[in-house]
Amino acid sequence: MAYAIDVDYYNSFLLKTALKDVASPDLSDSEWPGLPWNPTGYPVYPFGSGAFEATNNNWYIEESRIRGGFNNTSVDFGVRAYITDEDAKQDHRESSLIYSGIYNPRTGVNETNVFPPGEAITKSLSPANGSIQKLHAENTNLTIFQENKVSKALIDKDAIYSAEGAGNVTSTNLVIGQIVPYLGEYGISDSPESFAVFGFRKYFADRNRALILRLSRDGITEISQYGMTDYFRDYLASLPKDWVLETTEYTITSQSSTTLTITSSNCCNFYGALVQYKDANGNWIDATLNQSAAGLADNPPAIVWQVTDNGNGTCTIDFGIEIEDTAQLSFIARPVLRLKQYYKSKIIGGWDIHNSNYVLSMQKSPRYISTELSSYNTLSFDESVKGWVSFLTYKPDFITSLKDKYYTLIDKSLYQHYFIDQNNQNRGLFYNVRNNSSITFILNPNPSISKNFNTINYEGSNGWQVDYFKSDFEGFNLLGINYVQKQDETNSVKSYDEGKYTDGSVIYRAGFNRKENKYVANLINASSRRPGEVIFNNSMSGVKGYFAAVKISTDDSTDLGGAKEIFAVSSNFVTSSY
Repeated sequence: MAYAIDVDYYNSFLLKTALKDVASPDLSDSEWPGLPWNPTGYPVYPFGSGAFEATNNNWYIEESRIRGGFNNTSVDFGVRAYITDEDAKQDHRESSLIYSGIYNPRTGVNETNVFPPGEAITKSLSPANGSIQKLHAENTNLTIFQENKVSKALIDKDAIYSAEGAGNVTSTNLVIGQIVPYLGEYGISDSPESFAVFGFRKYFADRNRALILRLSRDGITEISQYGMTDYFRDYLASLPKDWVLETTEYTITSQSSTTLTITSSNCCNFYGALVQYKDANGNWIDATLNQSAAGLADNPPAIVWQVTDNGNGTCTIDFGIEIEDTAQLSFIARPVLRLKQYYKSKIIGGWDIHNSNYVLSMQKSPRYISTELSSYNTLSFDESVKGWVSFLTYKPDFITSLKDKYYTLIDKSLYQHYFIDQNNQNRGLFYNVRNNSSITFILNPNPSISKNFNTINYEGSNGWQVDYFKSDFEGFNLLGINYVQKQDETNSVKSYDEGKYTDGSVIYRAGFNRKENKYVANLINASSRRPGEVIFNNSMSGVKGYFAAVKISTDDSTDLGGAKEIFAVSSNFVTSSY
């Protein structure tokens, strides 16, 4: 008996699979109905019985014409009435390029979804150089950044080729033409976000070789060698190259039917993280709502974590739904909540068009994990001096410039740098957090003489202070057994305003004093006693050593957020007598 089925497809087959084993059906073990193993003969379908499940999941529609085209050649009918690939696997070609048809909005031509296999639409690079990480189109050239190689290719050009010794000449207009590698075994590793471009210069990081590079008209240059070779070698090697699991535990301080309050010095972003709680047996359980809890609707959603920083060392977590019976949710009664997040280090680069600097932020962990200075270093490179000119205290998620403005993106918020407010009081303010500007340098006049540095002087604006003034290390052998390193240092030197105090009606300065429009201060020793040293610590002035490391910074009160300049720093010294 035949059964009629309406098919909404033109020139198509209607096919159905059936299961062999009725007792324990396995969807991966299926055959077409009507084969010899079926003792009862051909099944009646679509409403089968027994092993032949009568659901739409086992029905298939196949085209009967090649490529499904109107009046195209029809395949033959038989046991297999369709064309199949027995080994259909996805092919990942990480070192190859493919391009589609053209897009012309003026004429309405849009062939971006057309990939004709009969044409040469692919271009492959050497897989030995790793995957393609970044493409940059520039006029009629395409710069291709692989993990271990940088190349360029012609884009949509008419190129002329001739074979040596032959008289014929061939012209081609391939979309992607000949690929020419740049000299040098350099690449962009796995850090395409470090790429930045301005004019004809392109900057990027190669963490595999611990290098920061510039691609210009003279080829690839190692700009990390401009006085910073050791620094980049050591810091880039310290960045985790694999995924890292960060586990943080928080103390629950209070609760309500919709929120929890936890103690945290740094409220993290809970999105994309696994939140866990402890059950009655002390085991960590994924924090999702208990479907059987009293007072809850059927099939409740998972907890929605919305974190608010209260600004007092605590964070409030909003569930996004109301929990009617908090006693049924055991984790709320527990004192600890745990957050598990995977992260990977990253190197972010961008062009600061305001200062004409390449800004590079090397981050051991993303911002939602840590904002401590030890977890990142951000610094800038200046082409005018061919050197790295400054360390910066902000940790951006993205860096860009638009026209003459420099922007960074952090926590889904866009910030404009170098913006001066009406009161001219927002310098050193990054992401609503004020940071002191500082300069660290070495004083080393007459390097071969041991000196006693007596004073510190600077020319510039009011509001600078000395954080530390330290000499080089000096070693002592004690009884031939212990080796002790000693170092002279001073107390901090307060700024002109912060060091002001009065004794009666007389004003004194405990830090810098101003003389002839120059700020000067004595250096008071604060070192511990050396072996054999009779006069030490604040009983003597000055710092002894061959050279001194000095850090000078802006204070926390003088013209806060205003402009502060410094032009020169010096120190008076005498030859040490010991």
